[in-house]
Amino acid sequence: MTDQTIHTITIDKVDIMDGGMKSYKQDDDSIILITRDDNTFHAFDGKCPHAGADLGTGLRCGNRVVCPWHHATFDSTDGSLLEPIATHGLTQYELTDNGDSLTVNTAVTLNKAVENNKLSDTHTLIVGGGGAGFMTAHQLRNSGYGGQITLITKERSAPYNRPLLSKAFLAGNMPEEKLLLGGADWAQKNNIEVRLNQTVSAVLPNERTVVINDTNDTSQNISADYLVVATGSEPIVPPIKGAESDGVYTLRSMEDAKAIKAASHDKNIVIVGTGFIGMEVASALSQAGTPTSITVIGQTNRVMENIVSETVSNALIKLHEDNGITFILGDTVNTITNDNKQVSGVTLADGTQLDADMVVLGTGVSPRTELLAEVNDPDGVQVDSHLQLRNGVYALGDIAKADGQLGRLRIEHWRVAMQHGLVTAAAILQDDSVESLESRIPFFWTMQYGKSLRYSGHATTPDHNILFGKPDALNYIEYYFDDEGEDSRATAASTLGRDQELVAFSELLRRGIAPTRAQINAGFDIIAQAQALSR
Repeated sequence: MTDQTIHTITIDKVDIMDGGMKSYKQDDDSIILITRDDNTFHAFDGKCPHAGADLGTGLRCGNRVVCPWHHATFDSTDGSLLEPIATHGLTQYELTDNGDSLTVNTAVTLNKAVENNKLSDTHTLIVGGGGAGFMTAHQLRNSGYGGQITLITKERSAPYNRPLLSKAFLAGNMPEEKLLLGGADWAQKNNIEVRLNQTVSAVLPNERTVVINDTNDTSQNISADYLVVATGSEPIVPPIKGAESDGVYTLRSMEDAKAIKAASHDKNIVIVGTGFIGMEVASALSQAGTPTSITVIGQTNRVMENIVSETVSNALIKLHEDNGITFILGDTVNTITNDNKQVSGVTLADGTQLDADMVVLGTGVSPRTELLAEVNDPDGVQVDSHLQLRNGVYALGDIAKADGQLGRLRIEHWRVAMQHGLVTAAAILQDDSVESLESRIPFFWTMQYGKSLRYSGHATTPDHNILFGKPDALNYIEYYFDDEGEDSRATAASTLGRDQELVAFSELLRRGIAPTRAQINAGFDIIAQAQALSR
């Protein structure tokens, strides 16, 4: 490969295998991605638009180019977005065939402008400004929807990247303005009315109408042709005596994160809970270097106990301990003590007393389903694989108990919420080319001390598992099964450091042909199988 000018790159065809892809890093830190099918080639910006991963280090399975980091997926022929967590497709470049070589001209892009002329006389009303609500509005516009879009949120901020609150933001590595989804001018640029700091008091699904109460206790009814309810979740505050004390925090919103960040300086912090929030807050505050001490308290002897095996849990505990975190496991907080209403300590069930200046409760969330109380299941709103509750009414994100590849599930993950937005936008536009949830699987990740643990699928327990690698060295992949049967197919997998293997597993799981316990134990080549079967 040689540089011809500042904008053109020449590539030998023989470097790229049929049905494959290859990335080329440039001196200016840009990356060119080339895909090949027979003698047809395509050229793209090779950095994932979500977080900049080199897509060439991911995996191509059929027409799907899958990012190794967060499994955003793009069409190998035109770069269009097939799966979030990215919010748009790849920039495609002009390519000239020279016989034995190709010339890529990065100064000329081939992406076609979308004309917003579909359903122009309709109104879509979205309740909730999280990942699901944002992605619905964003994908509608990206797909040519020309109607009115109104997004109502009780938040004071326009839609933002919630997962980064407990990661980069709390660690002090990312400013607030960088969290805004689509940038500061997203709503204006896409002609979307965002109504901040407004509370919806009722949803009338049969009328596709919501009731909004303003600060003057007056109400307003808004109706629409399409109603999308994506109200998300709220933190669970357990019945701990003293939980109402000043200095007790939960983390869900931007305001929560800013409050915790501001209060953490020179404090002895107790974190209650060893799930994602508890572990990420411990990591982020440790990296920020602002607290005096951090102690994590968990009910069981494992962290992330519903997700990973005891061996992986122990490796995560060691990672945190190496960074100065103290764990008290197998115990619970009975009382949060206070001095003039300000937190002064905690008392555990075994009588142990700990000094504490602030307490962060990472004790789970519950879905905000009350607006659809008349139609919801106790564990979420029952919707189909297109997130439809009834004609023109959709429920998505954390509140949705939706039909999908792995059954009817309610899953509280950001990428799942964005999948819901993608599918809902297609359902409104009646675009059958976009796959429903029946062809999609859950995926999430947690970032701790710069190490990213990624998880695909859904398992009822992590204890029926097969583990490869060394979790202590932060290099492993672990497969999970619903039982111990040799012919049982894996339903989920997690990894640190083996990204291509997890992508391959995800693609096989998505197609309903995840490997069995017997196959994995026999040395199944999961990467080769995913590439072969997906073609």
